[in-house]
Amino acid sequence: MLSVNITKVFDSFRLETQFEVEEGSITAIFGKSGAGKTSTINAIAGLTRPDVGVIQIGNTTLFDQNLRINLPIYKRQIGYVFQDDRLFPHMTVQNNLIYGTPKNRDVANSLNLTDITGLLELAPLLERRPRTLSGGEKQRVAIGRALLSNPKLLLMDEPLASIDVQHRFEILPFIQRVREKTGITIIYVTHALEEVIFIADQIILLSEGQVTAQGTVEEIMSRLDLHPMTSRFDAGAVISAIYSGYDKEFDLGELSFDGGTLRIAGLNAEIGIHLRAHIRARDVSLMLDKPKDTSVLNVFKGELIEIRHEDGPQLDLLINIGTPLIARITRKSLNDLNLGIGSKVYAMIKAVAIDRRTLGTSLATSSSETKPKKV
Repeated sequence: MLSVNITKVFDSFRLETQFEVEEGSITAIFGKSGAGKTSTINAIAGLTRPDVGVIQIGNTTLFDQNLRINLPIYKRQIGYVFQDDRLFPHMTVQNNLIYGTPKNRDVANSLNLTDITGLLELAPLLERRPRTLSGGEKQRVAIGRALLSNPKLLLMDEPLASIDVQHRFEILPFIQRVREKTGITIIYVTHALEEVIFIADQIILLSEGQVTAQGTVEEIMSRLDLHPMTSRFDAGAVISAIYSGYDKEFDLGELSFDGGTLRIAGLNAEIGIHLRAHIRARDVSLMLDKPKDTSVLNVFKGELIEIRHEDGPQLDLLINIGTPLIARITRKSLNDLNLGIGSKVYAMIKAVAIDRRTLGTSLATSSSETKPKKV
């Protein structure tokens, strides 16, 4: 387990964070620009020295101001993947990878070059130089180099920030594969909510240098009070489900969860795998009576359990459909439908409203739908 409890005062910013991360998990540190995300992981890596506090990985103390412990970077056994790849341009991919291998590594318990090239599908790139690689290929090499340092912990600071949105979802499964195959704990820093939903087990929300919330993806995304920090535009619930069927005639995938079956257009995956679907609040409509003769394929009966009132014409509602679901409607609709806590409603979600590329699979093995693509 990683345990962090530190304070660091900068010229115009105070970082004061406290959290714990489970071994073998992918934990996303999420927040707006300037929230303190990079400063936090720099302190863990040893790039920044806290003023006070303690940082521990298992039984190893990395930093303790009271005990005057501050392990140097090379003794911390931490891999770091930066926003830019930081590869050596004059070296081949293979030599860039080998550069990360410590001379005194424990051969019996560490990954070797063959392991890494297979895990990240780098074999065809080994004799090439960085200038000939795409952005995604460079980041895969950077991840491989970090893994060859034999780390106990892998820190990733917005590793996909320089890669276009379309290709990000082709790289994320490689990071999932790293965790699944190696068991290495990963701290993933990002300001992209869809990356968090796709890849993370836990979220740590940072705001103005402090942890405002920590929990599972499903827990954090279903909290209406956190929407100002989790991106109001993309606000919505995350539903954990099992892929249970495929309608070949109409190209519809089926996800089974506590509230019923969710149909998603164009989703063909492996039966039995666990997926997470992000249902945006703006894509949920409500009715008092069960709809008839509608084009909407996903209709769930539920109960209104929370209303978040804000300035402006719209508001968010938390609906219990067997699992939390969030709907965004206008204040006029709330008034016209005479909705209040305890109201029974029918929630409708279009099958085409859910982006199948962003379905999270961090709790499952890879499938035909989520197999990493070469980027």
